[in-house]
Amino acid sequence: MSSKVKVAELAVFDAANYLQDEQACAQYLSAVLEDGDPALLAAALGDVAKARGMTQVARDSGLTREGLYKALSSQGNPSFATVLKVLHALGLQVSVQPAARA
Repeated sequence: MSSKVKVAELAVFDAANYLQDEQACAQYLSAVLEDGDPALLAAALGDVAKARGMTQVARDSGLTREGLYKALSSQGNPSFATVLKVLHALGLQVSVQPAARA
């Protein structure tokens, strides 16, 4: 007899629970950047900010907590300046390298 698990019974996945150090955060954001989806990047930054403490990231980035939540929400569209401020507040930086050619 097989027991079926209902979707409603599954735990909600929260990436923030797995982003415990700078290395994990950097790898997560690098993987998201490879996808090239700006909305996904904003959401991933939100995951990292949540893992590190949204209030502290807002303070360190010079943004309000409400503004940070709004910018990194699914409806948010953060400016590049905001993305850089958040990355800096997280102790991370952007680097550029040649794209792999197929």
